[in-house]
Amino acid sequence: MAIISRKVIFTSAIDEVWNVITSCDEYSWRSDLSRIEVIKDRKQFVEHTRKGYQTTFTITAFEPHKRYEFDMENENMSGHWTGIFSVENGMTCLELTETVNAKKILMKPFVRIYLKKQQEIYLRDLKKALGEA
Repeated sequence: MAIISRKVIFTSAIDEVWNVITSCDEYSWRSDLSRIEVIKDRKQFVEHTRKGYQTTFTITAFEPHKRYEFDMENENMSGHWTGIFSVENGMTCLELTETVNAKKILMKPFVRIYLKKQQEIYLRDLKKALGEA
């Protein structure tokens, strides 16, 4: 199991950061995705990467401007993502924690490296979408 936590500060307003992160309709800011398919009354969605991988996400907590959580699963891994939103000194603070379990033994040594890389891509894209790159 790999756990990656990170605290990121944005100059954008908390509602703007929240809206970008939680929107399944506007995902063009994500450089790694080709599309998002929303299912189960907007409580579940499937991300399709540009390389053809699919990951299913099931929302487990949705407290506007405070907390967003989901379980995630694909053929290679399962895990949980938590985003805690707050305002500190007039700026938006996002505390991210991702926990991932590799399903295949051969992938276990690489899951932490993969997770860190994915999180870096996500945050780079998010900053760009918010005009903070």
